[in-house]
Parts: sequence; structure tokens; C-alpha cells
Amino acid sequence: MYSRTTSCPFVTLAKRVLDDYSLPYREIYIDKDERARQQVIQWTGFQAVPTIILAWTGERLPISEPSYLEPKRSPRGIDRGHMITEPNIEELTAWLAKHGFIADPS
Repeated sequence: MYSRTTSCPFVTLAKRVLDDYSLPYREIYIDKDERARQQVIQWTGFQAVPTIILAWTGERLPISEPSYLEPKRSPRGIDRGHMITEPNIEELTAWLAKHGFIADPS
């Protein structure tokens, strides 16, 4: 999960959901890692956190390239395959279920 060290309600929500389901995650802080900050901007067009990816253990890139996002379009809550950015609870749980991490919430 690409995150930041300062408080963010979307990051807090994502951590709570992941913790509630006992799902492990690693945080990469875009305010401490310039390469990470540039990567998130490339993917989303913004310094948007959390940007949650599915990656192979120890990797920093998603398993596959995220689906296309129109320039200047908000990435908020959009399922981009192995990536989702700034999801709400419903969007994140649906994304986790789609990838087999939790039971389908519906």
C-alpha cells in the first residue's frame, strides 16, 4: 500500500479494513520515498493515497499494469485490476473479494 506518514482518512479506513480481515500489507510512504511518490503520480496523476496494489512478495509494482485512467480523472475508488486508489469500505471489500482475499460481501 502506497501511503504517507501524515494522517489521511482514506489510509486509516484502508488499514482498518485490512486489519479487520487480518490481511498483511506493507506501507511504502510517498512522503519519504521520491521514487514511490513519482510512481503514484504516474499511475494516478496525483499524490493519491492509499494506492493499494497486489504485488508479488517484496515487489513494489502491481502484478500487472493497472488499467488505463484518463488524464486528470480522479482515481478514487476505481478498480484498475491489481490496483485500487482511495477506496471506500464497499469498494475495498469488493476488490478484496474479487481477488479472493475475503468472502464475497454481497
